[in-house]
Amino acid sequence: MTKRKVQVVVVSDVHLGTYGCHARELNNYLKSIVPEILVLNGDIIDIWQFSKYYWPDSHMKVVQRVFKMLANGTKVYYLTGNHDEMIRKFGEFKIGNLEIDNKLKLELDGKTAWIFHGDIFDITMKHSKWLAKLGAVGYDSLILLNRFVNFIFIAFGRGKISLSKRIKNSVKGAVKFISDFEQSATEIAIDKGFDFVVCGHIHQPEMRVYNNNKGSILYLNSGDWVENLTSLEYNNGDWKLFSYQNDFIETEERVDDKEKLIIPSIANLYEHIIRHTSNG
Repeated sequence: MTKRKVQVVVVSDVHLGTYGCHARELNNYLKSIVPEILVLNGDIIDIWQFSKYYWPDSHMKVVQRVFKMLANGTKVYYLTGNHDEMIRKFGEFKIGNLEIDNKLKLELDGKTAWIFHGDIFDITMKHSKWLAKLGAVGYDSLILLNRFVNFIFIAFGRGKISLSKRIKNSVKGAVKFISDFEQSATEIAIDKGFDFVVCGHIHQPEMRVYNNNKGSILYLNSGDWVENLTSLEYNNGDWKLFSYQNDFIETEERVDDKEKLIIPSIANLYEHIIRHTSNG
């Protein structure tokens, strides 16, 4: 089966290095596509919770998959988020097909997409970063608990549930936060004259047109690879919200995909990611 060609793919909130990350599924997805442009829109490696004691081969394979795409001609933009904010010091860094930055303006068939992670709109990040980091640990623990609960539910013939989604939907503050986030992003993007605004951060996949008295804009959120396993795809003037659960079709691997990947020492990776970004 032939891999799908896609003009632009946006992936965010992967959180490599945490227990909640669905790295195997993401690697399967990346193997199934050939994008002209891949935008990694923040929180790809979770440096907040990064530990040299937890980095499975599946997580390293995602990193290697991205580098393989780079070598095959895909243009990759790495836009930093709050969980990988240490990389922000490398903003506007370019080497080959890789660019690291904090935001991106992308021209697409005569229209302009404004792409950024979105933590700038999070008041917790601005004023109580310690609380945000504590919440990240709690969220990761909730995801682990959720996997155990779903294991029990499936064993008794029941469907899966999402504890975090139930909590978000039942807490008025969480619902209002998402609404305020989307409104802030769209109003600023309309003021700046963009056609699309593309975010991540809130783990809430979405495609919606927003209007105000100054104009309208298509708001897009790529979701995450912890709960929703979603991405955004752009082809021939149209955006699509891709869902791994609903849209993924297994492809036959090429011979080179079956080759054993070399997995570097996690101690060396830890040294480069944590210490080098902390000291620079």
